Amino acid sequence: MNQQYPSALLEKAVSEFAKLPGIGRKTAMRLVLHLLRQDTAMVESFGQSLITLKHEVKYCRVCHNISDTDICQLCASPSRDKSTICVVENIRDVMAVENTQQYRGVYHVLGGVISPMDGIGPNDLQIESLVKRVEAGGIDEIILALSPTMEGDTTNFYIYRKLAHTGVALTVIARGISVGDELEYTDEVTLGRSIMARVPFK
Repeated sequence: MNQQYPSALLEKAVSEFAKLPGIGRKTAMRLVLHLLRQDTAMVESFGQSLITLKHEVKYCRVCHNISDTDICQLCASPSRDKSTICVVENIRDVMAVENTQQYRGVYHVLGGVISPMDGIGPNDLQIESLVKRVEAGGIDEIILALSPTMEGDTTNFYIYRKLAHTGVALTVIARGISVGDELEYTDEVTLGRSIMARVPFK
């Protein structure tokens, strides 16, 4: 039976929140009612921050990480090792690796993994731009830090094939991370050890 709402405005707000990943209608209702109890200024600030984010956020033209500028802070930092690129699926994975404080190189965000079941092919990802970065020179090592799933392994192998002609060293993070686990949910200690104990990709 459909839930009856005392207000069409409330129902609309709940429906919008329920579109977010991991948010059911009960949680959406709780969030909407919480916002209703807040000061108008706070709610306006909350809404404006999302609008500003959507309109003004940029993607680094080098690594495709989220940024406030054309080149992100990590790529622009003189203290980062530009000869080592850690390839990750998404921005959350960059944050996960950074939280380990074990890695001092730079990143390349693919924007997903190859998944024919979901209609995602190599051309939908930032693989060609990775190849161009390596072909431009100055890269000694590519660390493949994709989640150890079937899709992640398929993407690793595709990248391995695409970079075979460059002679650059390809390594994959050690499988201290359980097969099938998502990288972003791995604890920092395990992820840090996996980065440090990476092995050649074969």
